Amino acid sequence: MIVSEKYLKKLTGNREIEDAVQKLDELTQEEARIASAELMKMTYDINGKVLRVDDKVRGVHESVQSASGDVQDVGKKAQDVEDKVQGVDDKLHQLNRSSALTFLLSEP
Repeated sequence: MIVSEKYLKKLTGNREIEDAVQKLDELTQEEARIASAELMKMTYDINGKVLRVDDKVRGVHESVQSASGDVQDVGKKAQDVEDKVQGVDDKLHQLNRSSALTFLLSEP
C-alpha cells in the first residue's frame, strides 16, 4: 500500500504541474492575442494619421500650383505693362525727333 500511495501522490503532483503548465500556456496565448490586437489598433491609428498628413500635403501642393499660376499671370501682366511703357517711350522719342526737326527747319 505504501508504494501505491507514493505512486498516487506522484501522479497527483504531476497532474498539478501539468495543469499549471497548461494554464500558463493558455495565459501566454491570451496575452499574445491581446498584444496582437493592441498592435493592430496602433497600426490602424498610425495609418489614419499618415492619411491625414497625405491629404494636407496634397492641399499644400495644390496651393503651390495655384500660386505658381498666379505668379505667371503677374509676370504676363508685368510684361504687358513693360510693352506699353516701351510703346509710350518710342512715341515720345518720335515726338522729340519731330519737334527737334521742326525746330531746326523753322530756324532762319
